[in-house]
Amino acid sequence: MAAPTDSQQTEQTRQKDILFLRAKHIKFFSRCLQILPQSYTSLDTSRLTVCFFALSGLDVLDALDTIEKDRQDIIDWIYSLQVLPDPNNYEETSKQCGFRGSSTIGTAYNPSRDTPSHSHPYDWGHIAMTYTGLACLLILGDDLSRVNKPAIVAGLKALQLQDGSFAATLNGSENDMRFVYCACCISAMLQDWSGIDVEKAVDFIYKSLSYDYGLGQGPDQEGHGGTTFCAIASLVLMGRLESTFSKRQREKIKAWCIKRQHSGFQGRPNKPVDTCYSFWVGATLKLMNGYDFVDFACNRAYILSTQDEMVGGFAKWADYHPDALHAYFGICGLSLMGEPSLLPINPSLNISQRAADHLQRVHDNWKAEVAT
Repeated sequence: MAAPTDSQQTEQTRQKDILFLRAKHIKFFSRCLQILPQSYTSLDTSRLTVCFFALSGLDVLDALDTIEKDRQDIIDWIYSLQVLPDPNNYEETSKQCGFRGSSTIGTAYNPSRDTPSHSHPYDWGHIAMTYTGLACLLILGDDLSRVNKPAIVAGLKALQLQDGSFAATLNGSENDMRFVYCACCISAMLQDWSGIDVEKAVDFIYKSLSYDYGLGQGPDQEGHGGTTFCAIASLVLMGRLESTFSKRQREKIKAWCIKRQHSGFQGRPNKPVDTCYSFWVGATLKLMNGYDFVDFACNRAYILSTQDEMVGGFAKWADYHPDALHAYFGICGLSLMGEPSLLPINPSLNISQRAADHLQRVHDNWKAEVAT
């Protein structure tokens, strides 16, 4: 192998000298929980997802102590977003259950009553908000005792379509691989898979394998880093990865992911690299035992090139404004590589391993209660 050139040595030295600004990122995520700029107004109905990025980001940064005084208030707010069935019409209204993204639609948040009753016919849970809501509760150490598990499972079952995919809401929603993943996370967290027709979901994933061995939003769709993660993680959660794709197919999927790295990772061929794919593609490789093929130095240098040195957070590209999503997945991408001061993450559930360990303790308590 040829000795590195002077320019290569300079670049290697520069990469080693880039500092990870942990304190700045803690402040960035803390602000996201308090106030957001006007550009976030379009996400008003998805506040719970923004909350997840901030809380999970603080968790991976091992900095949840910074919000300790607000912990119970945040938990109560999350429970206030739970859509509950009407006891006088349970069978029909349970189909609408789950978590909404904010109180923009539905019953307004009332701190003295954190579990509002079912409000009106258009007050539906959203599958992504249900996933992130449960994840947030676990991150905060909640025992999920106020979660109406049967209603959420009933609502989940109502969202699966005949082709095995899931819609996000009961009516007026698109359906694709993202929501299959949300359904699998919800089922794993609640330890109840009766809301999913697993065989149909597995068939949908199998048929979504593209000619180049990426996985798309659905059958005949272009392979994409985000949906490849959703597909593979769903199969891992269902315990169906090896029975769904042959060894040859798994190696081809792994190769597709490896080829997505240039400096950082891109989401599709012939697209620029983007901070968030260091998680989407990187976590897929973790789940498929292929992460050793990642060039850690190049990936770290790219992620840190998008770090905002003034306000903290990460952007999708260098010289862009940071945002909650890319800040979170930038942190996760660094965690996958073992960045010092960051907690390890559980790639299949997209939460810290600490939160996943807490989930296991919750499950153990449920088993003990059933046994007694």
